Order: sequence, then structure tokens, then C-alpha cells
Amino acid sequence: MTSGGPLSIGITCYPTVGGSGILASTLGLELAHRGHEVHFVSYERPFRLPGDAPRVHFHPVAINDYGLFKYPDYTLPLSVEMAKVARAHRLDVLHVHYAVPHATAAILARSMLPAELQPRVVTTLHGTDTTLLGRDPGYGPAISHALRSSDAVTAVSAFLERETLHLLDFVGPIEIIHNFSKPRSPLRSPDAVRAELGVEDELLIVHSSNLRPLKRIDLLLETVARIRPRDSFRLLVLAGGSFAPFAPRMSRLGLSERVIVREDVQDVEDYLQVADLALITSESESFCLSILESMCFARPSVAVGVGGIPELLLDGVTGLLTPSGDPDTLARAVESLIQDPARRIAMGIAAESRARDHFSAEVIVPQYETLYRRTCEGPLRPPDGERGSKAKDSSSGRQPEG
Repeated sequence: MTSGGPLSIGITCYPTVGGSGILASTLGLELAHRGHEVHFVSYERPFRLPGDAPRVHFHPVAINDYGLFKYPDYTLPLSVEMAKVARAHRLDVLHVHYAVPHATAAILARSMLPAELQPRVVTTLHGTDTTLLGRDPGYGPAISHALRSSDAVTAVSAFLERETLHLLDFVGPIEIIHNFSKPRSPLRSPDAVRAELGVEDELLIVHSSNLRPLKRIDLLLETVARIRPRDSFRLLVLAGGSFAPFAPRMSRLGLSERVIVREDVQDVEDYLQVADLALITSESESFCLSILESMCFARPSVAVGVGGIPELLLDGVTGLLTPSGDPDTLARAVESLIQDPARRIAMGIAAESRARDHFSAEVIVPQYETLYRRTCEGPLRPPDGERGSKAKDSSSGRQPEG
């Protein structure tokens, strides 16, 4: 790598539907657009990664189901492929999204290579690797080791930084680099999309998520069942997975005619452009990319004010936050925006402006580029076990806890 020249960057993320994979894919495409060579390493091509993007390469990880193991192992094959790609393409940086198992595999991959071929490891925390797995004694120590061994660590919100420092034995610096969104274009005709959905004059509420338990689809449906008048709206669920487990509850609540479901949608922008507002019922979110995606289309959101959501959504300005996951409270908030179109539109305009000024590719991607270059110019991080507490404390600028 020449100073200021293009970088060779490896990226590993979960390829399935979810905020971390979407962010990683979009980041890779944006980096390639800026002239860098980008190499994705994963067991599948990431969900929103096209197969023909210039300077973007995909390296699949082969997972063998040996009878010797009760469960197929992914970490070791991933680390071997990472090392192979790093050697063949002289990676400057290996940027991994989620600590487990990606950062662990990256640290192992780096140790397989001679010093002159070792890439810098940048680990981005997205949420459950800290807030859920960090509490698990079976994972926490491994996550802490991976973070201490990384050359740089980022978090997608100040909330997640605080949680990481609180839950894990990690005193190193964490750089906050928020998520960003860059809507795809061109889009389908709005009239065609509404015709496909069968939506006429009703207001359209959108919910987009991977349907994991933390997204509280039960609360979403309970909330929608309380919105009045019921015939004034439709709910569109952009589901990153099967909605079938929730169908019985939807039927019991009498919502079958009010809810439209689209599963595993890649082109979410087509649907967001015809929505009127977003409804997010998560009990925990480190950032919430779904809210940001709606903001980009000038749509306000109603959400529970948990985790990093208040860093993104300004209550009363770009949407409405409720203090708890109470379905009646959420329903009343949605009703207030249904009944006041002028306020809803004004919030949407403010949301789009905030997305553009604070969470766009033009704002966020240069922060990653700066981090990569600064990390490459610094000394290679030694293995965690070779650093004493004095070195760790001085590098972080923080005092040890306890």
C-alpha cells in the first residue's frame, strides 16, 4: 500500500438479512466505488451484495461436516480462508463485523501469516455480540480476547460503546462510527408498488426486521390491533425470514386483512418509498438501521426509546419515542401521526435532513477510510497474551476497572 493510495480490504460479515450484513455490504460497495479493492469472505454471498460490482470480490468459505464433530465448525475454515485471501491479495485491513466468530477467526488468520503479510484487524461491534453474548460465560472471555487483540475496535453507537466497556473485560479505545444508509436507485413506480400491495387510500405503516425475538413481533401485532380506526391503515411487514410463526397470532387479533407480508425482500427501497411511517417495537437496538432507511425516504418512525435509537431518532422532531413497550402507548403515538398529516410530513422532512447530514455514506465512509489508514500506519497489535496490563492501560488512556 502506498500512502494515500487505494487499500486492499477484506470484509467478513453475516451474509443473511440483518443490519450488520447490510451495513457491511453497503460499506464494501462504497469503498470499491472510492477505488479500493474489497474482498468479502463468508460462507455465502452477502444478502445485498451484487455479483458484478467492480473491485468487489467474494471468497466463499467451505464448511465440511465431518463425522468427528457433533456440530460443523465454521471458525477454523473461516480463519484459513481469511489467511489465504490476505496472503494472495496482500490485504491491508481485515474488517470484521461481529466479534463472534469473525474477530476470533481474524486474529487466528493473522497469526498464520508472516509479519510482513499480516493485515490490520478492525472489529466492528453491532450489538448482540456485546449485549447478549458478552453476558454469556461461554463467549464473553473469547470476545474480550478478540477485542484486545484487534488493531481497532468500532461500535455503531455510544450506547453500544458503554455496554461493551461495562460488560466485557476491555479497556481499550472504541471509536464510535454510526451506521449509514444509501438507498438504491432507480426505484419501481410508486403506483406499481401500491398496486402490487393492494393498497389504495389507506395510510401504510411499515415494519422491517429480521423477526428475531428482540424485534418483538408479538408487540408489533398487539400494537397494530389497538390502532383506531382500523380501516384507516395497512401494515406492511418486510420480513427477513419466515413470518409463518406469527400468522396464528395475527389471525387471533383479526389482522389478516390489515397486514401485508413480504419475505426476504432485497429491494426494500421500493416499498419504503410508498410507506407513510415506520413502526419499530424492538426491546433492544444498538442503532436500528430500519429507522434510518425510513428516514432516507422522509418517513418518521414510532419506536420504543431503547439502546441507541435515541441517538438516531429525535423524539418529537424526526419521529416519536415511547418510554416502554406498552402496546396502548405505541398505538396512541401512531394514531397521533395518522390524524395529523401535516405533523407527519414535517417530521419526515426533518428525518430526511438528519439522515443526510449525519448518517449518509458521504459522512460515514470517510470515517472508516481514515480509521483504516491510521491503523495501517500504526504498529501491528501484538497478541493479547504478549501485552502486559501496563501496555494495555497506556494504549487506551483509561484506568483499569475494579
